[in-house]
Amino acid sequence: MAVAGAIIGAAFGGWINDRFGRKISILVADFLFFVGATVMAVSPAPWMLIIGRILVGLGVGMASMTAPLYISEASPHRIRGALVSTNGLLITGGQFLSYLINLAFTQVHGTWRWMLGVAGIPALVQFVLMMSLPESPRWLYRKGKIDEARSILGKIYPDEEVEDEMQALNKSIEEEKAEEGSIGEGGMIEKLRKAWSNDVVRRGLYAGIAVQVAQQFVGINTVMYYSPTIIQFAGIASNQTALALSLVTSGLNAIGSIVSMCFVDRYGRRRLMIISMFGIICCLVVLAGVFYQASTTAPGISKIESAHFGANSTCSAYVQAPDASSWNCMTCLQKATDCAYCSNGDNRVSSTFTLERLIHYTTKYGIIL
Repeated sequence: MAVAGAIIGAAFGGWINDRFGRKISILVADFLFFVGATVMAVSPAPWMLIIGRILVGLGVGMASMTAPLYISEASPHRIRGALVSTNGLLITGGQFLSYLINLAFTQVHGTWRWMLGVAGIPALVQFVLMMSLPESPRWLYRKGKIDEARSILGKIYPDEEVEDEMQALNKSIEEEKAEEGSIGEGGMIEKLRKAWSNDVVRRGLYAGIAVQVAQQFVGINTVMYYSPTIIQFAGIASNQTALALSLVTSGLNAIGSIVSMCFVDRYGRRRLMIISMFGIICCLVVLAGVFYQASTTAPGISKIESAHFGANSTCSAYVQAPDASSWNCMTCLQKATDCAYCSNGDNRVSSTFTLERLIHYTTKYGIIL
């Protein structure tokens, strides 16, 4: 639901950016994110949690497209690329930091409420600090507020460079208006149709859309979002341990951002993108192969052998499952969330235990695992 909200937020964020400005768009995104985090933290039921996720998604969608745009338009051209790259670094670094914070909250009463609620603090801080920042000079110039744009550029550039920047801004906006004029008037559908018939616009759309779709379709976000769950599928039952091991994934993600910042100007965007996409695809193919191998080689679970240890020691999810005969150890890890291990007396995986029951049998009867 958060991703669905982000799709809607990104779509409406473009309209808000053009109509009300970059600053207003970021403030609205911060407000939605803060409200969504608060709603999730106090949710008494799943439906309210879902509403909070949607609100957070709306804020993420608006901010993800507005923040880099605002940075590029309101920063000196000498450090513009570095600042935009820094934005990406702070996103991946924030994911790493979030795993650290969640790891700390695993030992606190109301664990998940703190994990979700604390996300509203950065949004609140950014909202307050954003109030002191100016609007994008490019947006102001586009809206005819030339004096305001000049004043803001005077705070960004030395006095002797302001006039050159104003001329460059004017030239860029005039070219932009000329391109829009070639598309013509009409509704959104009509403008999209005419834009698609423009060779320059069409090639740009091909490249931009293909890159974004490819980045999502390789599945890297699934690995990032569910890395603790994936680690638990591998047999790590502890939530705390799974979160700690997830720091490796998020940490490498942040390191990758640092590497891109160091080499992007030297080797170019296209080459780095091809290299990173190739690496992602190779790693995901290996991950898929490992999961498939684990699933096909996992031993079956026998209802007879499970019952041998007594009904009260058998996994309740397995007992109540309509397709229990088709279960194996991978199924246990995926469906039986209150269980820890599968075991029987002759070292073949066959029966699922809660951790407490397993410890009891191990210490009392000396079962070999």
